[in-house]
Amino acid sequence: MREEEGLRIQKIENGTVIDHITAGYALDVLRILNIDGKDGHVVSIAMNVRSGKMGKKDIVKIENRELRQQEVDKIALLAPRATINIIRGYSVAQKTRVKLPEVIRDIIRCDNPVCISNAKEPVEPKFYVVGTSPLLLRCHYCGREMGREEVLKQFSG
Repeated sequence: MREEEGLRIQKIENGTVIDHITAGYALDVLRILNIDGKDGHVVSIAMNVRSGKMGKKDIVKIENRELRQQEVDKIALLAPRATINIIRGYSVAQKTRVKLPEVIRDIIRCDNPVCISNAKEPVEPKFYVVGTSPLLLRCHYCGREMGREEVLKQFSG
């Protein structure tokens, strides 16, 4: 970013910055994290900002909240190139890149209502990552394939 453009979003003292989100997906990331603004945390969103590596990207800053690992795993479903920066005292205390594992366990359910993982059996939902761009998952039990939209439906309030 050129200096004359200035900062689009100010720095935060403590919290989480989710950077390198696929352009246009910031609101979806907030949705899967169940962030709707009602919890009182200050949330800043920048969408479609210029990026040297990605062309365009989205950025989300959440003040006074650090993400749990399961939340980071959810972000990887939609934004496999994202980075998570934990901020403490205006400095980056920890920086990690999300990693979409080859197998997704117990984060989402199968979209197939007759799949054994949706029965009242002690079966953990399990998916294989078939593709990341676009997202495509295959259920271990019934073979049903699910894309980004089917995954997002599960996180609707």
